[in-house]
Amino acid sequence: MSEVAEGQMVLGDIEVRRVVEVDRFPLPAATITPDVPDEVWRDNEDWLAPDHWDPAGGDAFAAIQTWVLRSEGKTVLVDTGIGNGRVRPGVPAFEHLDTDYLDRLAAAGVRPEDVDVVINTHLHGDHIGWNTRDEGGSWVPTFPNASYLIPAADHAYFGPERGDAVRVDNRYGFADSIAPVVRAGQAVLWEGTHRVDSHLSLEAAPGHTPGSAVLRLASGSDRAVFTGDLFHVPVQILEPCCGSAFCEDPKEAARSRVRVLGRAADEAELVFPAHFGGSGAVEVRRAGGKFGISRWAS
Repeated sequence: MSEVAEGQMVLGDIEVRRVVEVDRFPLPAATITPDVPDEVWRDNEDWLAPDHWDPAGGDAFAAIQTWVLRSEGKTVLVDTGIGNGRVRPGVPAFEHLDTDYLDRLAAAGVRPEDVDVVINTHLHGDHIGWNTRDEGGSWVPTFPNASYLIPAADHAYFGPERGDAVRVDNRYGFADSIAPVVRAGQAVLWEGTHRVDSHLSLEAAPGHTPGSAVLRLASGSDRAVFTGDLFHVPVQILEPCCGSAFCEDPKEAARSRVRVLGRAADEAELVFPAHFGGSGAVEVRRAGGKFGISRWAS
């Protein structure tokens, strides 16, 4: 791995950058990870603060961001954030945002028409919003030339057929951020595993949602895994059996977390969670029957 600029690195033949839509989004730590003992936060204050946790106020901080990969001449986006102008009654903080996300993409050298592949690791609203944009009062794909890789299990779980069975905080994203992509013929529904190219592959990691997935990278001697919402905050690496308040199936999510962490530790995969602030990516190691953090990478 070579680090070439702030927010950018090269893994094998693949360039990785991140584009932040919302930085330091506050979430009460006791609410987002209710099963993590308070002493775990306190015992690790020296490195959790200030990027990941405010000891005085008790808030954990999440970044809403996209990982941008350049692989085999193609531009790949991993998750697309919240989006502008959304109706989100279940999440007031996401209502009618007006961010400069597309300008930030442009500053990273990415125009909407340049994107070849969009990967939604799962279909929660803060991972799919910029799939589409408002054009004359209608939602249309933001990335007109891209294939959108969407987990089939989540497509079924969050689709309109389930109606009010979908939690209110996840009920509105499908209509404005997924359905228009399907209607445009740009959606690819996949299950199990899916090969993106010779370096990148998707693998099911259910629990957070039925279709939650991780993206694995292997190029040269470098390995990485983009884990979506398997982890919301770094203490979940230390306490992988502790889920978040947003998990649809907490027990299954914990099993996926432990499995992914074990492989990352054993195969030296750099871990890229969707919401970590600070350096954003982390190396993990086995620590007895749990896991620890070897170093942060940027």
